[in-house]
This record gives sequence, C-alpha cells and structure tokens, in this order.
Amino acid sequence: MMESWFFLGIILFVAVLAKNSSLAIAALVVLGLKAFPFSEKWLPVIQNRGINWGVLVISIAILIPIAREQITFTDLVGVFRSPVGLIAVFCGILVAILSRNGVSLLADTPQVTVALVLGTIIGVVFFKGVAAGPVIASGIAYCIISLLHISFN
Repeated sequence: MMESWFFLGIILFVAVLAKNSSLAIAALVVLGLKAFPFSEKWLPVIQNRGINWGVLVISIAILIPIAREQITFTDLVGVFRSPVGLIAVFCGILVAILSRNGVSLLADTPQVTVALVLGTIIGVVFFKGVAAGPVIASGIAYCIISLLHISFN
C-alpha cells in the first residue's frame, strides 16, 4: 500500500524538478484522490474511462476553432489539395488505428502499462514531450509485438 504513495511521490518530485506542470498536477490529483475513502470506488472508474474522457476533452478543444470560425469549410476542402494536408489526414487515420490497437493491448496485457507509463514519464520529463502518448505508444507497441509474433503468455 505504501509503495504506490512512494512511487507517486517520486513522479511528483521528478515532475516538479523538471518543471512539468501537467505531470505534477496529474500526480497531485491522483495522490489527492487516493487520500479519500471513496478512492477504491472511483480510481477504477477513472482508470477505465479516463482515456475516453481525455479524448473527449481533446476533441472539444480541436473543434473550438470551427466554432470560433477560425477554420471554415473552405479550409477543410483545401486540406485535400496540398501534400501537407493529405499527409496530415493519413497520419490522423493511422493514429486512430494505432490507438484502437493500443487500447486493446492495454486491456489484454495490463502489465505493459507499467512500461508505457515509465516511457511516457521519461519522454515528458527528459525530452519535453507531452503526456498524450500512452495510447499511441501502446498502439505502436501492439504493431511491433504483432510483427515480431511475441506473446506475453
């Protein structure tokens, strides 16, 4: 039981040291949630649905420029007329497929989560990355694991 507090404390310390406010806030929120008696009920709910909630928030943020008329239908049509736009559409499709496979990998082999979280923390803290990558990382891991025919059993 104390191990999780210690581990989360280390993550918080590293995040503060690296001046990564997103990771520090996330660690504080999880520590705060863990401190309350209802945590055994709510932590699994957040674990199971948190990615979907995060995708919802990101989707809303992505749609705001349309609502503010910063992106028009003409812009959308124009995307298909440039190589950059076509590459972006292809990458969006690829990321969606990788994410689907990544979610499956996480559900089927939860032990992979530890390595993905560690990799994400290293990427965020030392390479100034953004912690939006665990699902994508798990999708890439799924592809590599499938290509190499590696089994966790």
